[in-house]
Amino acid sequence: MSDEKPTSQPPQHQDRQPGIEGEMTPRPQSSMEGWKAAGKLEGKKALVTGGDSGIGRAVSIGFAKEGADVVILYKDEHQDAAETKRLIEATGRRCEAIAGDVGDAAFVKEAVRKAASFLGGRIDVVVNNAAEQHENKDFATIDEAQVERTFRTNIFGYFWVVKNALPYMPEGGAIINSTSVTAYRGSPQLVDYASTKGAIVAFTRSLSQQLFESRKIRVNAVAPGPIWTPLIPASFDEKRTAEHGSSAKMGRAGQPDEVAPSYIFLASNADSSYINGQVLHPNGGDVVNG
Repeated sequence: MSDEKPTSQPPQHQDRQPGIEGEMTPRPQSSMEGWKAAGKLEGKKALVTGGDSGIGRAVSIGFAKEGADVVILYKDEHQDAAETKRLIEATGRRCEAIAGDVGDAAFVKEAVRKAASFLGGRIDVVVNNAAEQHENKDFATIDEAQVERTFRTNIFGYFWVVKNALPYMPEGGAIINSTSVTAYRGSPQLVDYASTKGAIVAFTRSLSQQLFESRKIRVNAVAPGPIWTPLIPASFDEKRTAEHGSSAKMGRAGQPDEVAPSYIFLASNADSSYINGQVLHPNGGDVVNG
């Protein structure tokens, strides 16, 4: 018997971050094609960062299928963003896509203003999902600029988005933050990334207490495990990408469409009105605590 780990997808790598979903083989399942909608978000207005591809795309389309108009923020993956916009509009809902860097507080302020204007002056649901990660196997060589860059995208951006969205959010709104299984089990190759994801858990728990008391806004998070998204070939070499997900208890990487229902659940007051400050774990069976 071979000692090699089973592969989940063909070896591949992209020399840019964020990655491009349209260049992946196989393409992620991120269009919520089989989703049976029930009007859970009828008439709602949503803002999703990193909404061009992967989990963000699946969440945005799922929200639209449930009746929400959606604005997506993305960095510079214009073709992916255009495809997501097309898929959202095919559901009969409205969509706008705004390009820029969520790590830039000035961009976020203007982007949220534009999003609120497009959505009629109201934002009911905010999803903080944009992220980046960079593999480093020797902490002694970790690049200071990389660490700052990762923190700017992965946690500072969450602060800026929420701060600027709050004036447009009514009572009963929902904020959902994307953390990661690495926040709970760590990652020796992604120390800075895992650190930001741990910060997101604390951010979620702290903000949930402040905002529900003052504004009746619920704040929760989702901690995906190994999911087949553009971030994977953009972060790892061909061998590691091919093995992505093989160590999960279910023996494979998850698909964005398998993660998006957690966000729909947390966005819907009909489903999760008594849930606040919590984290859902669609991670392929990895039991984590804390």
